[in-house]
Amino acid sequence: MKVTRVETMAVNVPLEVPFLAGNLVKTAPHAILQAYTDDGLVGLGYCFSISPKGFNSMKAALDDLSEELLGENPLETERIAAKLHRAFSWEGPFGLFNMVQAAIDIALWDIAGKAYGQPLYRLLGGRRNRAPAYFSGALWRNFSPSELGQSAESIVKQGWKAMKMRLGGEQRAEDEVRRAQAVRSAIGDDIQLMVDINQGWSPPQAITMGRRLEPFNYYWIEDPVPHQDFAGSARVAAALDTAICAGEYHYGKEPFLRLIGEGCVDIAMIDLLRVGGITEWRKAAAVAETYGVPVASHLLPEVHAHLIAAVPNGLTTEYMPWSIPLFKETPALENGELVLTEKPGHGLELDMAAIARWKM
Repeated sequence: MKVTRVETMAVNVPLEVPFLAGNLVKTAPHAILQAYTDDGLVGLGYCFSISPKGFNSMKAALDDLSEELLGENPLETERIAAKLHRAFSWEGPFGLFNMVQAAIDIALWDIAGKAYGQPLYRLLGGRRNRAPAYFSGALWRNFSPSELGQSAESIVKQGWKAMKMRLGGEQRAEDEVRRAQAVRSAIGDDIQLMVDINQGWSPPQAITMGRRLEPFNYYWIEDPVPHQDFAGSARVAAALDTAICAGEYHYGKEPFLRLIGEGCVDIAMIDLLRVGGITEWRKAAAVAETYGVPVASHLLPEVHAHLIAAVPNGLTTEYMPWSIPLFKETPALENGELVLTEKPGHGLELDMAAIARWKM
């Protein structure tokens, strides 16, 4: 089997709930790859950015690197990864290269699933056919406390048993506590609640705030300090009873050995795009498994659910619905879990009507 043709496209997906990341982010531009084989199989992969200027470079890199697939056996994911690294050796590894490599790797694993007639989760080990998940597409920092409470109630009514909010944007600790109280009061004690700081605190501030937030029973505190501060994260993790979750900002599998080995995290969060695709995601998860550390996912729940379901230390899937509108069907929520398809590959099919509306 050989790849005979590749096609790429750019699609600007509107976000149902805009959020602040410096500016107000209203769309998520995606770069999509379809790889065609001489056996008639088609693999679908994609990556995205929330930066328009960064996306232009991402799409150009995908155009260039995807041509390296031509004539290759798509089942040889390790050999193709090595070829891509050679092609991008001056500019990479990591950064933009990882995200583009991930889009290609996702397409290759999609082809592999179709070639063997198996859904991705089973191809990767098949530990279970569903993955625990939490809702992450709301409860932003630009919400007032009353808006946070109303949105949290709505999430519970949709059937979610876990959700994540954001803190770290207030100058006064009392205002952070007020926001936490608004959400916990709205959802009660039985709903699992995570909080993401997005690197917004210093280590001393994270320790102080972590103790202030203990009454709200957070399942984890995510990225409390800048991701480069391994020593600071280890200090925070050692000082607090609440679990510390981090890893989404790190590129490749290598940083996870340090994050976990130096006690920086209790839960490792692996970003499928930044780690470099499914092939590398599995390796990062294996590093965590070796230390007895559970792994959570970041973004792309429609693919990540397969990975969390497949590995023995898969904990939960972040349901951030930025890419969901691109597809005809995605994993359905049932009793707090995403139920995986039995279709071969990742089971995703582009919604061509949506593509036509949003194509760039």
